[in-house]
Amino acid sequence: MIEGAFATEAVGRPSASPWPRVAISDVARTSSGTTPSRRRAERYFVGGTVPWVKTLDLRNGEISATDECVTNLAVQETSLQVYPPGTVLVAMYGGFNQIGRTGLLRTPACVNQALSAIQVNRNRVVPEYLLAVLNFRVEHWKAVASSSRKDPNITGNDVRAFELPLPSMDEQRSIATTLSDVDALLAKLHRLIAKKRDLKQAAMQQLLTGRIRISGFSGEWQPTRLGDLANLTMGRTPSRRVQAYWGSGYMWASIADMQTKVLSETAEQITEVGASGVPIIPAGTLLMSFKLSIGRLAFAGCDLFTNEAICAFRKLKANASFLYYALQRVDFSQYGKQAVKGYTLNKQSLNAVEVLLPEIREQQAIAEVLSDLDAEIDALVARRNKTRQLKQGMMQALLTGRIRLT
Repeated sequence: MIEGAFATEAVGRPSASPWPRVAISDVARTSSGTTPSRRRAERYFVGGTVPWVKTLDLRNGEISATDECVTNLAVQETSLQVYPPGTVLVAMYGGFNQIGRTGLLRTPACVNQALSAIQVNRNRVVPEYLLAVLNFRVEHWKAVASSSRKDPNITGNDVRAFELPLPSMDEQRSIATTLSDVDALLAKLHRLIAKKRDLKQAAMQQLLTGRIRISGFSGEWQPTRLGDLANLTMGRTPSRRVQAYWGSGYMWASIADMQTKVLSETAEQITEVGASGVPIIPAGTLLMSFKLSIGRLAFAGCDLFTNEAICAFRKLKANASFLYYALQRVDFSQYGKQAVKGYTLNKQSLNAVEVLLPEIREQQAIAEVLSDLDAEIDALVARRNKTRQLKQGMMQALLTGRIRLT
């Protein structure tokens, strides 16, 4: 476990003295690349074998492959140069959220003009350590970019002036290795989550169509209209002009609140006065958006109200969890009316939506299988989030010298 490794390696004593700080220009050479003429794509891009790094290739980690490659002729005839493995890259512009993104070359590659390539003196700086420091200080770049320029960006001079805390080479390697172990765990969890989600999608494809039946069930499935399954009720939005309608009282959900399977908190609340005249939606009720972002689904985590873009499935004659999964496979566009921004649904069209239903006991059995897969995915996501928090704490401790590795 990473947590255990960190607990045993980090002796818990504060740094006896601060590390010296040096500018990147003192310990590295920096430069940038270019974009070969797209008009000469046949000569400079088609059939290229030399990786060419752009901002979108940067993911704050290692780079072994790129979206595009350039030809040897592009290297020979333009100002491109091929950087060796171990070169650290920083995005200087390309959008505010992309400034400061980093990468570490694991293969020889060229870069475009939006990137600063840092080739460190290997006798003074470990590239993986520099990458960790840059990732830890990403907000520094955004502050520089937004404070002094009309169009947010940083320059090569900003990169060269960046101050780097410089422990010994051995300690740099230890810090980089420790953080790399956490990155490896995060990558493993990411792959597991993707694998579980693929497994869930395959299970939904098979189980929700009756192609694979759960043992003990063999009856025919019936296409059933939602209007025959439930009383679909829509919410409403109290007048924004009446202050007395808004404030503490009852949760009031909009589509933006429907981000999780169970809707347990909302951005806004309405008062008892604002809720008057509309039936409250009991906890556990299945909800679905039918305007704008059509087909978002959630269960009410408590008694609440919704706006007019969300319908509640009241007096449901089917297993709510089964319907939650079945509705994720419905193509609502075939029921909606064409509008300026796509299509829209109303109560009449919602009532006409059809789902394929087995008998109620099989619905429950299928829902349990899919809910178990959701629980496994949620547990992995929670572990990944905890690991990310752990990494942030480790970076804060290790990269400032507050905790030293032995």
